[in-house]
Amino acid sequence: MPHYENIPYPFKRPLELDGKSQQLYPVAIVGAGPIGLSMAIDLALHGIRSVVLDDNNVVSVGSRAICWAKRTLEIFDRLGVADRMLEKGVTWKVGRLFHGEEEVYNFDLLPDDNHKMPAFINLQQYYVEQYLVERTQDFPDLIDLRWLSKVTDEELEDEKVTVSVSTPEGNYTLDAEYVVACDGAKSSVRERLGLPFKGHTFEERFLIADVEMEQSPFPDDETHERWFWFEPPFHNGQSALLHKQPDNIYRIDLQLGPEAYPEEEAKPENVIRRIKQVVGDRKFDLDWVSVYSFTCAKLDRFIHDRIIFVGDSAHVVSPFGARGGNGGIQDVDNLGWKLAAVLKGAAEPALLESYHEERSHGSAENILHSSRATNFMTPKSKMEAIFRQEVLNMAEHLPFARKLVNSGRLSAPCSLADMALQTPATSPTSIPPGTVCPDAAVTQNGKRGWLLNHLGGEFILLTTGEAAKEYDPEGLKKLHVSASETDETDELVDVTGTIIAEFGENKIYLVRPDQHIAACFDLSEVECLPTALRRANAGSMMEAAE
Repeated sequence: MPHYENIPYPFKRPLELDGKSQQLYPVAIVGAGPIGLSMAIDLALHGIRSVVLDDNNVVSVGSRAICWAKRTLEIFDRLGVADRMLEKGVTWKVGRLFHGEEEVYNFDLLPDDNHKMPAFINLQQYYVEQYLVERTQDFPDLIDLRWLSKVTDEELEDEKVTVSVSTPEGNYTLDAEYVVACDGAKSSVRERLGLPFKGHTFEERFLIADVEMEQSPFPDDETHERWFWFEPPFHNGQSALLHKQPDNIYRIDLQLGPEAYPEEEAKPENVIRRIKQVVGDRKFDLDWVSVYSFTCAKLDRFIHDRIIFVGDSAHVVSPFGARGGNGGIQDVDNLGWKLAAVLKGAAEPALLESYHEERSHGSAENILHSSRATNFMTPKSKMEAIFRQEVLNMAEHLPFARKLVNSGRLSAPCSLADMALQTPATSPTSIPPGTVCPDAAVTQNGKRGWLLNHLGGEFILLTTGEAAKEYDPEGLKKLHVSASETDETDELVDVTGTIIAEFGENKIYLVRPDQHIAACFDLSEVECLPTALRRANAGSMMEAAE
């Protein structure tokens, strides 16, 4: 029996059912999974109201997405749920890769500890959704979360979208300026619009089994590592993955082959037989089982007039590398500030086009990594099998071969360099425009904190070095980082020296609301800032449209 008790959320009769509301919602969000809930919270932090519509009334059944990457945790921190996730989740950064019984090599995903967030945590999706639901309650005037409210149609008009909703107590319509479709891989919104979902379906089948065990299968369970096997002795000729979740739950992922029958493989007696081969005579209980195959696919366009696709409704990948849920949260991070700026009249709708440009690029990169991992894990020809075998044989002793081993390139944010909103740097910098601003330990008024907690939500000018300290442009928030203790209450102190070393001395960085670098200048180039700021708000895109 699953250990997590899924408590239903109540249906609340909306005013529209009684004809008492004719309001125009700024945003209607379809789907109350982690992506839809995060979208609502992000918009609320910008002061934008939304109504969230979901056909269910519980959080996800089964652990589903469990691996949350460093960048995603930084976004969740901005949204206000990361501390709870860290407290509950299993933190890890070391992965070990085996070929048969032998360890080929291991890796450390976060060799620098000068960051608030770890490389990864494992935390079941139902906990993440629960924390997000509870966080929405902090915005009673900005988030209207409606359970058992199935969206059945969307009618586009010039200045709005009319959304049809079915509930246990009747049907109604509501109007919204924009609809954000966060309704998953089988998106009904996408299907009703007849949008092609282009990609490739892989025939290989895999078994996910979450098992509860008091006795750990790891030699030292305090290390919380990720173990991956090619051709393990307990699962001949296939691959296997093992790592830990909270509540003494262990995720075991086994490759089954394309000929496997899902119904047969999901039977408890067959699952138990396979799990015993992995964990030996340890006692365990099955918590959740799924047999799956997967598709790598994406929409050609993420924006269709006033309907915007986010997360799995826009793109799907294999589970290898933890790029699905993490990619969706990065969609939210990219879209939230842009949609808020448009709705407030602070930017033209052309700014939204950059969401498609940047996140279509990010999802294409995820699909590429995902497809390459699948091809390495499941060779389709004799030559591919020989290549994999030789790479694995060399990897134990030759570091160059380790770069060719692919058990899933783990999620990392993509670069947005050379895209419309970024101004290319004219002088060398180790943090080029388009990259996420790296975190670092800081103090302010003697109180220790983290750089990223001072960034995000608005455009901020980040300056380093004493000469740049005096530069203070009008109409833009400035954050100065000093190399030594200061009496200035609004300055940050680089306590470890890593910010000055990495960012450079006397540099000026324009940081976007999503913590990406939009531009970087030397102090002698400050006259370029207004143009860069305009470009970061899609000024160049508006000119092109004109």
